[in-house]
Amino acid sequence: MYARYIHGMSRPRHFDAIIIGAGAAGLFCAARAGQRGRRVALIDHAETIGEKIRISGGGRCNFTNVGAGPTNYLSQNPHFCRSALSRFTPQDFITLVTKHRIAFHEKTLGQLFCDESSQQIIDMLLGECHRGGVQLMNPLRVERVARDETQAAFHIATSGGELHAPRLVIATGGLSIPATGATAFGYEVAKQFGIPVTPLSPGLVPLALDAPELERYGMLSGVSFDSIASCDNSKARFREAALLTHRGLSGPAVLQISSYWTPGAMVHFDLLPDGDAAEWLAQLRNRRGVAPTFARALAEHLPQRLADAWAHAHAPDAGAKPVAQWTRAELDAVAAQLKHWSLRPSGTLGYKKAEVTLGGVDTRALSQQSMEARAVPGLHFIGEVVDVTGWLGGYNFQWAWASAAACADGL
Repeated sequence: MYARYIHGMSRPRHFDAIIIGAGAAGLFCAARAGQRGRRVALIDHAETIGEKIRISGGGRCNFTNVGAGPTNYLSQNPHFCRSALSRFTPQDFITLVTKHRIAFHEKTLGQLFCDESSQQIIDMLLGECHRGGVQLMNPLRVERVARDETQAAFHIATSGGELHAPRLVIATGGLSIPATGATAFGYEVAKQFGIPVTPLSPGLVPLALDAPELERYGMLSGVSFDSIASCDNSKARFREAALLTHRGLSGPAVLQISSYWTPGAMVHFDLLPDGDAAEWLAQLRNRRGVAPTFARALAEHLPQRLADAWAHAHAPDAGAKPVAQWTRAELDAVAAQLKHWSLRPSGTLGYKKAEVTLGGVDTRALSQQSMEARAVPGLHFIGEVVDVTGWLGGYNFQWAWASAAACADGL
């Protein structure tokens, strides 16, 4: 279906562009450049191509988000992503998916998923590479990257021989999910050529809680609840489900806010996102007849197990005191906590559980138009290796497609 690396390659081979990393960004960049008539070599060290694509979206690949725009991304240079995202939009990728007759559906908040399997997206990208005559070389280990200044060409020494090209694209991703083969290769290449890399950390990652909080809420592992999540050091707010686990906090709302969270900061949950807690409690206090316990009333808004634990921890007299007997000060205190339940995570669960890597190749060193390093002509960086990180929900794939298109159109 597509050209593959054949063991025994010995003499140097020459291409117009060499792309290292056959994930989402690398595959799409190679296909697009190849179809523009460029001779492209696409290298990857893995046996299986597109592993992060395959496992994404529960195996159905959340391949874009219809609402993707610059405000959905984090970066130390937040305006950098605007150019690429405006030139290759979610609709552009949807058009390609539709052309390949891949059925898809929209879930919540503009997220698009394949009806069947993530493999369809991988096969589509491989098919597009085939159309462009791309030579996919895997598994192939890169042993050295060098640039010949006199020839303005890159020399790539590999486990199968040497490759030469005037253009080199690094699409090797970040550190997240190391089981898929993630490495620091891209950052090392950047540093080799004097290109700055912003601080790295896990993003879209579950948060851990310390023992005191785990003793109180750890037995609720598996309980999810609707909330608005926020944190001390950001104005970002996410209305989605949060999940209690045996190690701490997870779920879409937590993964989203984790990208903004910094060590030592508090995470806050609005447990009544659609209501006025003080007004609701006042109505409970004034209810005639036999009033329900606070825990039972709270279970109208939260899962019963969480309502019981939360009432015991935060309501007067451990939730035993009827709401009708609460003082105004007690009512106000509980109302405030319902709208601003605060927990202090002890850390994240690390790259092993993170969906993305925050930080990366400093975009201030790159061209918005072509993703080319300003100080190293012919060297480009695309996808997750760059300091552009999207929200949960297809945004990171859209950055992969958009940055790859911007690069390919300039090769």
